[in-house]
Amino acid sequence: MVSEQMTSGRIPQTFINDLVSRADIVDIIGARIPLKKTGRNYWARCPFHNEKTPSFSVNSDKQFYQCFGCGVHGTVISFLMDYDHLEFPEAVEELARGLGLSVPREAGSAKATGSRRDLPGWLEEAARYYQRMLAEHPEAETARAYLTRRGLNAAAIARFRIGYAPSGWDNLLVALGGESAREPLLEAGMLTKKEDTDRMYDRFRGRIMFPIENQRGQIIGFGGRSLNDDPPKYLNSPETPIFHKGRELYGLHQAVEHTRSPECLLVVEGYMDVVALAQYGISYAVATLGTATTTDHLRRLFRITSRVVFCFDGDKAGRTAAWRALEASLPELRDQHDIRFLLLPEGEDPDTLVRGEGLQAFTARIQQATPVIEYLLATLQAQISTNKTDRQAQVLERARPLVAKLSSDIYRALLVRELAELAEISPDKLSTLMQASPTAPKPAPKEPRKGRQGQAHPSPMRTAVGLLLARPELAKLAGDPVRFAGWGIPGASLLAEILTLLQTQPNLKSAAILEHWRGTETERYLVQLAQWTPLVPPEGMAIELQDALERLEQQALEQETARLVEKSHVATLTEAEKVQLRILCTRKSARTTPPPEIG
Repeated sequence: MVSEQMTSGRIPQTFINDLVSRADIVDIIGARIPLKKTGRNYWARCPFHNEKTPSFSVNSDKQFYQCFGCGVHGTVISFLMDYDHLEFPEAVEELARGLGLSVPREAGSAKATGSRRDLPGWLEEAARYYQRMLAEHPEAETARAYLTRRGLNAAAIARFRIGYAPSGWDNLLVALGGESAREPLLEAGMLTKKEDTDRMYDRFRGRIMFPIENQRGQIIGFGGRSLNDDPPKYLNSPETPIFHKGRELYGLHQAVEHTRSPECLLVVEGYMDVVALAQYGISYAVATLGTATTTDHLRRLFRITSRVVFCFDGDKAGRTAAWRALEASLPELRDQHDIRFLLLPEGEDPDTLVRGEGLQAFTARIQQATPVIEYLLATLQAQISTNKTDRQAQVLERARPLVAKLSSDIYRALLVRELAELAEISPDKLSTLMQASPTAPKPAPKEPRKGRQGQAHPSPMRTAVGLLLARPELAKLAGDPVRFAGWGIPGASLLAEILTLLQTQPNLKSAAILEHWRGTETERYLVQLAQWTPLVPPEGMAIELQDALERLEQQALEQETARLVEKSHVATLTEAEKVQLRILCTRKSARTTPPPEIG
């Protein structure tokens, strides 16, 4: 099994497994928040939600953390992603750097990876060049006048590293080294190659330049605003190995740099809005890069804050952008999330409005923004007819796909209740109609049965996997994993994969098992078991594992015996099946025969 990150062909899974096993989660987390050892675990106040008493636990044996207050949990990589606001590859790089290791790359992608590491350096040089041109180039007077007219002061220009790209075909190329700079600048999207020739020219010419930084502060692309009639008005860097418009947000680095965990992030439409709002004291504004809001944007935002406010112009384009943002938000909406919408008066944008009415009035607008369900209902209500019969049909038709996207039980129940009132039918009836839809959400999987102390009922399979997560070194006692793969019982193939992984990499810790299945359905199951504490003491876990495996083998024997017996009633067994059945019956009899009495 290979995790989602592995499928991109970048970082070998074996390296990730080994990296997580080498790291000490207590050291990594303890360097960021104060930990206190109590019993076997370390405790702290959770850094991901406000609390007065510590409920955030770090288990050094399993290399796993969990909060009993808000439910957050994970490995050292998960913590770096959530606390330092890093993407998965960045978290791996950060962890490896702390251990003095270099991150290897999959065969076949080494060339691309090597150049990818160098691209931020080239873009940093480009940003410095553009900043110098804004201050020195004769043409830049027009750019400086424009920025002054828009009300930007020197501090805001410096904070966001705004620059100027002079007109001309190859100013940047020449300034950064000419021939030696051609290939990296082309790969970084800073040059354009003319079709059917080897001629290259600067992509950005005669534009005010806005560097786009990732969350680590590295420049990964640019946005350029035209100062003349050359279309488009705003031009962004193209997709490159390090820049993906559908994932990045302008101003996010500055927002997190100002406040590590802002209470709110305000999503606006343009670069100038972000810069102007920051200048006026609203340091938590970010902008998409000429694209509609995506689920990737939402995931990145919710790693940093639980409250997101979309702020768009009140014209038709702004309303369309808001609705697209709503549709993208619904699958990512969780019970603890708060999404709101703020549509500005027509003809205004955040830049002009904050200048016109001031910080206090604009902040009040943000605080009074419309909650996501209320905005959804208001938009639907404006689209449907006043006729009662038509209203019911239209509400059902328009709301059905929206309800299907919701993953939050609380928000789904709230939406169904409000939709029922809008459609003038009972919530139960509307819910039934929604469930009848082929696009209705699948019912959530049932929670596993609970045993004593609220733990999941220890079935033999859960016991075996849970014990391997608690004590990975027990895998050596299980014998050849191949025999488990042949069992026709749920979870047997996963058990075989875990045993194979632990026997081939015997030094792995529990967290490495979770990382191995990151991004898969299996990860969710394993995380549940990682939070389970076996009732037996450590010295009894080996016997407990052997017992669980024997019970599983008995279950597999009974299941295969029953299959062959049932088949014999309707068809003739092959000679091989007859032999197999006799062996199974003999083994089953041997297992169930009571031991002889002694004495």
